[in-house]
Amino acid sequence: MSIVIRRAGEGDEAAIHGLLRGLAEFENLTDRFLLTPEIVRRDMLGPHPVLTAALAFDGAEPVGVATWYWTYSSFRAVRGLFIEDIYVQPARRGSGLGKAFFAFLAAEAKREGAMRLDWVVLDWNEKAQNFYRSLGGKPVAEWLTYRLEGEAMDKLAQ
Repeated sequence: MSIVIRRAGEGDEAAIHGLLRGLAEFENLTDRFLLTPEIVRRDMLGPHPVLTAALAFDGAEPVGVATWYWTYSSFRAVRGLFIEDIYVQPARRGSGLGKAFFAFLAAEAKREGAMRLDWVVLDWNEKAQNFYRSLGGKPVAEWLTYRLEGEAMDKLAQ
């Protein structure tokens, strides 16, 4: 296996879409999966991307994807890199590809002057939590994630 990880570019829409669809299936969230190759082109590969993607290839076959965006801590006055998704095809798990994605993203962050990586994990995914701890990741206990969406957001926006 000769894995190469690189930033996604024009022509990678189908690979990104397919791998993120695999992630939605793994997380039992296909009912929320609205991403299309056209949206990938607009939001990740267009002139004003809101999300950046990297792909892992074994030869010519895409076998993993990572997506991220930049954050900023106003109190600490530092950039951060927020990992939105990391997905490795089930047959490739345990091969070091997840760690390679984190190393790739840590290098991206350092190159851009970011001081930290952040991400979230589903509470039921103990295997992923154990993996993150093995990298030195720690849960942020003092913060809770809140979300406003749908009808509640519409009502507030009026």
